[in-house]
Amino acid sequence: MAAKRKPCPPLGQRLRCASFREAGSKKRLVKRPETTQTNSQMNSSIRIKLSIMMFLQFFVWGAWFTTLGLSLASNGLSDIIGAAFQAVPVAAMIAPLFLGLISDRFFNCEKTMGVLHIIGGVLLFSAPSLIANGQGGALSWIIMIHMLCYMPTLALSNTVAFTNIDDRNKFPALRVWGTIGWIVAGLIVGGLGMSSSPKIFTLGAVSGIVLGVFCFFMPKTPPPGKGKPVNLSTILMLDAFKMLCNVPFLIFIICSAMICVPLAYYFAYTSVYLPQIGFQAPASTMALGQVSEIFFMLLVPFFFRKLGVKIMILIGMLAWVARYA
Repeated sequence: MAAKRKPCPPLGQRLRCASFREAGSKKRLVKRPETTQTNSQMNSSIRIKLSIMMFLQFFVWGAWFTTLGLSLASNGLSDIIGAAFQAVPVAAMIAPLFLGLISDRFFNCEKTMGVLHIIGGVLLFSAPSLIANGQGGALSWIIMIHMLCYMPTLALSNTVAFTNIDDRNKFPALRVWGTIGWIVAGLIVGGLGMSSSPKIFTLGAVSGIVLGVFCFFMPKTPPPGKGKPVNLSTILMLDAFKMLCNVPFLIFIICSAMICVPLAYYFAYTSVYLPQIGFQAPASTMALGQVSEIFFMLLVPFFFRKLGVKIMILIGMLAWVARYA
């Protein structure tokens, strides 16, 4: 006996059920976007760019600054060694007064950084010819203007890095590439026998222009002060001077200033002294001094958690005393 067939549901119900089944099958067929994988790839790409930026940032400086004193002394310009090295602190004080107002409010950090590096690189190209012609005064001004372009990029590179990482504890792993860049620059200069040659400026110029172009491919980093009212006291760093009323901060500033005194002598005259005691590649020899910095830079997050800021800074200052004593 044939089984009884179930009565067919009404047409409207059949259509609704069919549409639900079709929609359900489409939902099952739709492939969910792999957001986690995409974000991971993006973060990896940004991290690589930031690492290259840090590497070149300190490669540019280390290429010519480490043996600047030896290069000048070997080419009859010993009398301007002091003037050449004083460009660094002077530029560090002056540059924020006019560049801080512009870069912090009107232009993206990576673009400002790119323009400054290109200008600084072009200026360094003129240094070898000035040395060859014995124009020490003009060379001093070229170094000063170059440092006025370079010093703001130290802060800008940090801003670009911190803006584009999701965890501030990852910054030491990026910053360590700057130390590696400084070391590699010294090894190249020493290995090629350029420690006393004006060619150190050419190496710095080329790497500076390369970094300047590379900056335009960095992640967009809006100016941190965009849309904020102009505060003259901030531009003139008056707020920082007010902090000197805080005794612990005042002690920190005094200790930092005292530590920088032997540092200035170290970079100005160590490269001149090393060849006299038998070292043939002063740039490479001096670059070895930064090797320990790689190890301790990576340990900064650990020391922050275990020791705290004050103890960590104290140990760091004592290490500087031991190094330059």
